[in-house]
Amino acid sequence: MNRAFVIFNPAARGEKSQRLRQFLESKQSDRVVLAPTQCAGDATRLAREALRQGFDAIIAAGGDGTINEVVNGLGTSQVPVGVLPLGTANVFARELRIPLRIAAAWDVIEQRHVAAFDLGVADAGGQRRYFVQLAGIGFDAATIQETSWELKKKIGPLSYVVAGLRVLRRRPALPAIFIGNGRYYGGPFTLFPQASPSDGRLDVCVMERPSLFAALAVVLGRHTARRDVKYFQCETYVHDGAQPFELDGEFAGTTPVKFSVVPGALRVIIPGEHHA
Repeated sequence: MNRAFVIFNPAARGEKSQRLRQFLESKQSDRVVLAPTQCAGDATRLAREALRQGFDAIIAAGGDGTINEVVNGLGTSQVPVGVLPLGTANVFARELRIPLRIAAAWDVIEQRHVAAFDLGVADAGGQRRYFVQLAGIGFDAATIQETSWELKKKIGPLSYVVAGLRVLRRRPALPAIFIGNGRYYGGPFTLFPQASPSDGRLDVCVMERPSLFAALAVVLGRHTARRDVKYFQCETYVHDGAQPFELDGEFAGTTPVKFSVVPGALRVIIPGEHHA
């Protein structure tokens, strides 16, 4: 690793943030610069600044939302991204088999094996935003809005299940449309069994009427066999109408939206045995 710029969320995982800061400060040197975020959107601004300063790698220390912000700052620059997974679900890290322990994840970053993956794109309202792992329309986005930071801190990934049940009770007619650039959703759940983050395609899973039974089928890996679930792959996916949508677990706005990918535009530091 040459010069690395580490963007970290000091509030990640609440009480564990102090340990994170201590760990990162132990790595600080002429080659490793630390940059804490202060508010939403900061990671995007900091990533752009690191690009201007010519850093060789940008490290995202936080959850999937922090990674998403960093990638939106880097765009298609192809500057390598490293990941220190500190979020609730850490879906992207799981997808690329990046260790969930900070020290082990840092070892991966220092080894500097880089692979190219597709970069997800969402065009809506005249704006382009990127995503690395997944997007959701309708029920999924409403669940994201319903999930509080306090609940995530208390019960982790189960917080999304609790929030989802609330949404089902209040808004039972919302469709659930999931767009994947990888296999996983919500942590270890394989929502997109045929997906690959480097095949130039998106995987789409549509549940017109989400239910507790459909959710259970996802947990068991049997959802694609259900008659009320449509699963397919495509290069672009357009949704009209007016539904909430999310990118990498963060609320992103209201449809209409067009999803696509930029093949091979995202370079990520991954474990050496998975180098491609």
